[in-house]
Amino acid sequence: MSQPTHWDAFGQARMVDVSHKPETKRTARAQAWVRMKPEVLARLPENPKGNPLEVARIAGILAAKKTSELIPLCHPLPLSHVDVQISIEQEGIRIESTAATTAATGVEMEALTAAAITALTIYDMTKALDKGIEITDLCLLEKTGGKSGDYRRSPTAAQSSSSDNQ
Repeated sequence: MSQPTHWDAFGQARMVDVSHKPETKRTARAQAWVRMKPEVLARLPENPKGNPLEVARIAGILAAKKTSELIPLCHPLPLSHVDVQISIEQEGIRIESTAATTAATGVEMEALTAAAITALTIYDMTKALDKGIEITDLCLLEKTGGKSGDYRRSPTAAQSSSSDNQ
C-alpha cells in the first residue's frame, strides 16, 4: 500500500500539493435529508424565526465558499457556481447542492459542506417547533472531472437511504 496522500514521511498531516495538476472543469452534487414531523412541515410558513428554508439556502451557499476554512486540509477553490435546492416532501426536507470550479482539485467537499450547513440551519431555524428533527443521508451524489474521473452514486443506494427515512 502506498503512502497516504495527506501524511508526510514523518506521519504528520499535510495539504497535498496540487500545483502539478492541470486545471480542469470540476463539478459535484451532494444531498442531505432533514426528517421532521408533518405538523412541523405544516408550520414552516409561520416559523417565528422567519423563512427557515431561504435562510438555510443562503447559509449553504456561504458555507461552500468557506469550506477550506472549516476543513483543515481542503484547498481554497475559486468557485464558479454554487446552488442549493430545497424541496419539501412528505417526511421532511430534501437538500441538493451543486458546486463547480475550474481548478486542480475537486469540489466534492464544497458541495457536501453546502448540504450539511443547509441542513443544520434548517434545524436551527425550526428547533423551537420540534427538538426531534433528524439530519440524515448526507452524501455525494456525483462528481465530474479530475484524474479519478466521474463518479455517480448508484440510484439504488440513494433511493434505499432516503426510503429508510420514510
